Amino acid sequence: MAPINVLMVGTGEYTTGFVGGGMSASDKKVGVVGLTLFDLRRRGKVGKLSMVGTSGTKFPAIREHLHKNISNVYNNLDVSFTSFPPDSTDRDPDAYLSAIDALSPGDAITIFTPDTTHYPIALYAIRRGIHVLITKPATKLLSHHQHLLAESRVHSVFVFIEHHKRFDPAYSDAKSKARELGDFNYFYSYMSQPKFQLETFKAWAGKDSDISYYLNSHHVDICESMVPGYRPVKVTASGSRGTAEALGCVQGTEDTISLLVRWEKKGEPEKVATGVYTASWTAPQKAGVHSNQYFHYMAADGEIRIDQAKRGYDVAADAAGQIMWYNPFYMKYAPDEEGNFNGQTGYGYISFEKFIDSVTALNEGRVTIEQLDQRGLPTIKNTIGTTAILEAGRRSLDESRTVEIVEEEGVWELK
Repeated sequence: MAPINVLMVGTGEYTTGFVGGGMSASDKKVGVVGLTLFDLRRRGKVGKLSMVGTSGTKFPAIREHLHKNISNVYNNLDVSFTSFPPDSTDRDPDAYLSAIDALSPGDAITIFTPDTTHYPIALYAIRRGIHVLITKPATKLLSHHQHLLAESRVHSVFVFIEHHKRFDPAYSDAKSKARELGDFNYFYSYMSQPKFQLETFKAWAGKDSDISYYLNSHHVDICESMVPGYRPVKVTASGSRGTAEALGCVQGTEDTISLLVRWEKKGEPEKVATGVYTASWTAPQKAGVHSNQYFHYMAADGEIRIDQAKRGYDVAADAAGQIMWYNPFYMKYAPDEEGNFNGQTGYGYISFEKFIDSVTALNEGRVTIEQLDQRGLPTIKNTIGTTAILEAGRRSLDESRTVEIVEEEGVWELK
């Protein structure tokens, strides 16, 4: 069977590393999605590539950026792709429709667009037999998440949520070790990004989504995957404000959001655990890391602590004027001894390869969607609890109350 064709929906920082007319100032200077798929094509795992955004006039500069910073760096790696809409089009928010229509059933798309657009784009693709990878959060609303799950079953397509932290070797190992530590008791996590990211996200920050959906989604999913015997039942959220607004974000934009979640053991509701998940996008500009990220997990018979910001690897350069802690375990951008891209072991890359391999196996009849769910991958089915917690947190902030999560026979509801 020929390799699958893949459409990249969204042309921003995560896909291309191109932001505001030039290279991103973050740790994703050449992106993740495009570079990974260009390399997977080199390795024969994907076929034709295409990309769709809302503005065709950006594509000449994007192509120049990719040629200069990827092709010229990695042995003339092929960075060609078909683009939608045409280069002459200033703006077409519905360009994804024709881009998806150009695919065939069994092909795939990746969605890296503002949170509110995930649901309609994914639904359109699913109903045309296209497999879907969605960046986190899957959707903003629990009802939309469950609808995508139902539609994916009707049309027999695979929907994968790009929770790459599941493939971080330390987090993955911690998940395995947590099984040996008895009943879940407490989980605390923190994840942040520096203030300049608000410039990157100014089109939607505080308007269409918040920092909890964007960053808490990482550790909420990690916690959910670590404790499959527990379910979330209540969420109370608290948010701080002032800094993002002063930087030009809309009134009401939270700087930092904390979610307090009550977990109960399935079948033994008297056994209760507490989860606290905090995320911020107003961290210092010169913190030395692009993203602070760590958690503490405590159970009846032991505990686990992970700091994935400072990993024993720091670089001091006069040009930077500070010590920097880098994370090549996520995306390793240094070329190999032959000049080729050498980041296949990064968990950012692995996440996409897992999706492509799963889709290929599904298309070839070697695996079923149900079997993929059972493997513990971040599928649309295996991530419902995360969406429930994130929406409950948003509702808690908006309505100044605790929000209950109810699940009966696989159907989830917020109250």
